[in-house]
Amino acid sequence: MAPLAYSPTMVLSRGWAVFLTGVGVWTWVIWPRFALAIWNDPRSWSSGVVGDWPATGFLWVHALLIGTSLAIGTTVGLLGVRAWQAARRRTP
Repeated sequence: MAPLAYSPTMVLSRGWAVFLTGVGVWTWVIWPRFALAIWNDPRSWSSGVVGDWPATGFLWVHALLIGTSLAIGTTVGLLGVRAWQAARRRTP
């Protein structure tokens, strides 16, 4: 098994840069809509009435899932944008 090597720079193709940027955009298109659906779901509220606190574990678990997914998607999207910019600088 070959040892892992460290490289201070990583080169991604433009195709991968576009893909990563697309994943970031896709994340911001899909997850906020899902958050709205979870908010409006009666299972999210202890009384079954939307917005009537306290919220149930159903809402909190999904809020954590949505927040984490948005954070990861944002990171991936920004990496894609940076890779695209780097690819443009390399091209004469």
